[in-house]
Amino acid sequence: MRLSELQTGQKAYIIKVNGSGAFRKRILEMGFVRGEEVKSVLNAPLKDPIKYELMEYEVSLRRSEAVMVEIAMLEEETREKTSSQEVVQEDDMIEPVTISQSNGSGDFRTDHSRSSQKNIKVALLGNPNSGKTSIFNLASGAHERVGNYSGVTVNAKEGTLKHNGYSFTLVDLPGTYSLSAYTPEELYARKYMLEEKPDVIVNVVSASALERNLYLTTELLDLQVPMVIALNMYDELEKSGRTFDHETFSTLINTPIVPTVGKRGEGIPQLLEKVIAVYLTKGREPIQIPYGRVLEKSISIMERELHREVGNWEMPLRYVCVKLLEGDKEVESRIRTLPMREQIFTRRDKERSYIEKLLREDPESAFTNARYGFITGGLKETLTEKIHFAEKTKLLDSIVTNRYLGFPFFFLFLWVMFEATFRLGNYPMEWIEWLVATLGNLIRENMAEGPLKALIVDGIVGGVGGVIVFLPNIVILYLFIAFMEDSGYMARAAFIMDKLMHKIGLHGKSFIPLIMGFGCNVPAVMATRTIESRSSRMITMLIVPFMSCSARLPVYILFAGAFFPERASLVLLGLYAFGILIAAFTARLFRRTLFREEETPFVMELPPYRMPTLKSIFTHMWDRSRQYLQKMGGPILVASIVIWFLGYFPQDWKKNAVFEAEATQVEARFGDSEISRTERDLLLADIAHSRNTAHQENSYIGKIGKFIVPVMRPLGFDWKISVSLLSGMAAKEIVISTMGVLYTGDSEDQQSLQTRLQAEAYPDGSPVFTPLVITGFLLFVLIYFPCIATIAAIKEESHSWKWALFSVFYSTGLAWLIALVVHQLGRLFQ
Repeated sequence: MRLSELQTGQKAYIIKVNGSGAFRKRILEMGFVRGEEVKSVLNAPLKDPIKYELMEYEVSLRRSEAVMVEIAMLEEETREKTSSQEVVQEDDMIEPVTISQSNGSGDFRTDHSRSSQKNIKVALLGNPNSGKTSIFNLASGAHERVGNYSGVTVNAKEGTLKHNGYSFTLVDLPGTYSLSAYTPEELYARKYMLEEKPDVIVNVVSASALERNLYLTTELLDLQVPMVIALNMYDELEKSGRTFDHETFSTLINTPIVPTVGKRGEGIPQLLEKVIAVYLTKGREPIQIPYGRVLEKSISIMERELHREVGNWEMPLRYVCVKLLEGDKEVESRIRTLPMREQIFTRRDKERSYIEKLLREDPESAFTNARYGFITGGLKETLTEKIHFAEKTKLLDSIVTNRYLGFPFFFLFLWVMFEATFRLGNYPMEWIEWLVATLGNLIRENMAEGPLKALIVDGIVGGVGGVIVFLPNIVILYLFIAFMEDSGYMARAAFIMDKLMHKIGLHGKSFIPLIMGFGCNVPAVMATRTIESRSSRMITMLIVPFMSCSARLPVYILFAGAFFPERASLVLLGLYAFGILIAAFTARLFRRTLFREEETPFVMELPPYRMPTLKSIFTHMWDRSRQYLQKMGGPILVASIVIWFLGYFPQDWKKNAVFEAEATQVEARFGDSEISRTERDLLLADIAHSRNTAHQENSYIGKIGKFIVPVMRPLGFDWKISVSLLSGMAAKEIVISTMGVLYTGDSEDQQSLQTRLQAEAYPDGSPVFTPLVITGFLLFVLIYFPCIATIAAIKEESHSWKWALFSVFYSTGLAWLIALVVHQLGRLFQ
């Protein structure tokens, strides 16, 4: 019987996992091992994927992947099928051959007791959703994003703190389920520990899913690193009515264990004390995971084969042998550099055949089963059964992943998010706009005329101030995204969206960076590292820029508020929805042309719902808002000054003198009472407008705009719109600051940019911004040229400038084509 055939609510027992490669390795590490009980919990709204429960946590699989798991309805059947394999936990293990490791470079046990150094480098490592980054934030005071789904931390972050006379450097490593070399996170974490050699590893383990989390611990024990275990979320274990004799378990694995509650900071001082104690200890005797008679015999034989060859490696000899028998790609690549490589691989293959023959399973499964067997044996003696069962997650999932309610609830949430972004953000937006206008008037009234005054008022205050005014909207958007991440709803969004994503050649994991792209495309591109398949990762990376990031939001709000005030929220929602459609079209196109290989199966943990703390929410909101301001303070300020310079120079002194003479003549006529005050003001306004228009057309930026007008005219764009789009290539916020400079009109007029845009007209009096032009312009901004930071991120993640430049040309060409179609087709129906 296959796992896909299991009906909702039914339980079964795993016999084995078929298949090969990264998917099989991942699913074994996540607990799909022989004899483990698994329950089918619910189907996604579109019947695929399916949520399963095992080892007291929940995971989602597609039906096409669940087919690969063989199950039995009775536990006895698994025993019958595997009776010949019950050698893993036998007591008749042979004694492993002990071989001293030359140079000791693979030994992490260092004597710090005589050292005067009081600087301790600590690496935090744990499963996704274990609360590792929460401990990092509270301990170091660093503001690192904490997301309640797999793969939030895509880079190692560093923080520092002082405790009891010691200085700590904390390194938050990416969340990972194991130390296999299948994903960038796993490879990075392993390389960091082996090459950087931190003084102490803090292994953060979720107390609510001990069996699954301790799998990583067993690999760290094999690696013989100095380690302290942070038993995090201990309050959840206590609420379930369970007791865990962590002191006995600590003795069993010869590793200190400290209960913590990361979100409240409980246990962190005690954790730091244990870190100091391990740092000062002359090296504990590491325990060896008992792999059973068959596996231990093969390990011993490989140790004899390898001890002279890899004696100077940074990894323990036993660890190298285990990984080589498992078929670890990274270890295999290093073995290939050795002179005796052929002999070593021949012996390894012989031992793998020996293991498969006796255990009737491949070495990967055998080692994984043995590790979980060791964990189960230890927990059986120290962990009591659960008494209280939390129904909160099941209740919420019955609503948000319901067949009929799941999608409406999700889109309702998105609509509320955009409505709040526009409506609530409008009030502080008006206050900031008033402050910017007041500051501009204050400087204008108290400075002498000249280039410096124009630079400060029009370049700096007008440019940067025009972006600060949209900060409240961005703060509100970040607030909603942080709530989705921390509460666990983000993972459910990926769960219900998987079947739709699968139709465009991606999987639900791709939805996570795409939804993150609504905040900022840069971290979203970086988050694609969590996708194992390179083809799916590349497609996701290339369509992320079509997600409307917060930098585009000021442009949307400006035009929606100016021209569609009654339907602004619907306009916003429509733009975001159109971006999703373009992303889907592009993903399907790329899957059929550029990336045809099969996508990686969908395996994702569904963490329990947790109520985010206010501190956590506001920390994330502040961090992202600060990043937005920092981004604005650098490139946007420089760009605003550059745009001002291109718009201010060259000065045509002859024409200026003519306009000055005309203004003097008007003042003289008013002085002679030939015209009234009202007529004078109107004439002066006309002269100022003519002067500014003539200057803008003949400035450097005007010449650039006119140069590209032939390309942009079919879209309905004039030279000012063209220049604004050109400047927005650096960062989308600059579109607003550029427009603030270009559409100033009378330099003494402080009316809002929205009003100036509404009044903009061609010489014949027809409006520049018609509904068709506005629609084409907003779609162009939505699709064209990712910002410089996003291009750099794509280059880093794809390891190629080719794909970064491809993203530039494809998106800009597509934007031009869509804006052309909108304008030309729209004119036919006018």
